Parts: sequence; C-alpha cells; structure tokens
Amino acid sequence: MKSTISDAPDASAFPGRVDLAKVCVYGLSFLSAGLFLFLPFFNLLHPSPWQRWMGTIHGFGSLLATVVAVYAGHLAFPLLRGSSKIVPQMRTLMFWSTLLSFLAIVSGNWAYMRYRAGAEFGGARAWLKEVTPLTQYVLMEYHEFSVLFTLPLGVACTWILWQYGDSIFEKQNRSVLAATCIAAMAMMFFAMGGLVTGLGVAKIHAL
Repeated sequence: MKSTISDAPDASAFPGRVDLAKVCVYGLSFLSAGLFLFLPFFNLLHPSPWQRWMGTIHGFGSLLATVVAVYAGHLAFPLLRGSSKIVPQMRTLMFWSTLLSFLAIVSGNWAYMRYRAGAEFGGARAWLKEVTPLTQYVLMEYHEFSVLFTLPLGVACTWILWQYGDSIFEKQNRSVLAATCIAAMAMMFFAMGGLVTGLGVAKIHAL
C-alpha cells in the first residue's frame, strides 16, 4: 500500500542532532582541567611526610590561585579594549584571585619554615646552597619575591574595579583603566612565574 505525505513522520518531532565537536571540546577541556588540578596530589605518594602534606596543600592552593589569576589576566585584554559587559565578571574574578593568592602565600610561608630547616634536619635550602647554589639564588629567590607581588596587585585591581564600576570607561578614567589592566596582566605573569619556579625547585629537592 502506497504511503501518503500526511503519513510521513514529522522531522521536528525528533531530538536535535548532537554536535559531536562541541561535546569533544567540552569533554576534553574538563578532563584536561581535572588532570591539571590533580597534579599536586602526587605529593601524597612522596616518602617525606613534610612533602606529603605541605607539598599537597601549598601545591593545590598555588595551582588554583594561578588558574584563576591567569583567567582574570586574559580578560584584561578585552577590558582594555573597552568591553564593559565583562566588568562584573572581572571584578568577581579579581576578588577570588586575590583571596586565593593570599591563601597560597600563607601556605607557602608554612612550607618555607620547613624549607629553611638546617642541613642536620634535611632542609632543602641548606642542601641546595651546598650542591646547586644557582637553584637557591636564582630560582628560589625569584619564586619568593615574585609571588608576593600578586597580593598587592590583586587588592589594588579589586578595589579599583569595585570603586569605579562602569565609570572606569569614561574618558577621564582611561589612565586608571589602563593601569588596572596592566596590573592584572602583571599579576598573571607573576603567578605563572611563581608556579613554574616553585615546581622547578620542588623537583630538584623536596621538603
């Protein structure tokens, strides 16, 4: 029996086609982010009890602070070009970035006490000065000071964005906008530099 047009199924009744590329992009993004954030937890397998707990807590805090600071730093580029719609997002990100930087610095000072232990207690600083002084005087010194810059930069950017709001795009405030965006980019740079040098020092000698 020949079917008529009225008997044909309505195409709109079927669910929409799945965008496989979009699913793959989101899936790989979440998997990559999860693997990256899991990195500090390898410290839990370390034979040193100091590295197990101090390394894990400081490593996770620093990694999280860096991720948020980098995301906020990248938004500074469209903000500098005058994209006013991202001001609320930028303001919130700078607040959380500053808070996480503070916690990373606090946990870093906790780990730093163990780092400065004497050679008789297996302190990493004494070992590095004896065996590879350049690691101590270049990598660690840079790490110590560069990460500290993230806190005042974050506080300043957060305060300015909350204080000025959308008025930061007004002509008389263009210099404030430029200074804030450059400070957010500098915060991103110091956070990344601190993470890389910290990982380098920890790879050479654990706590």
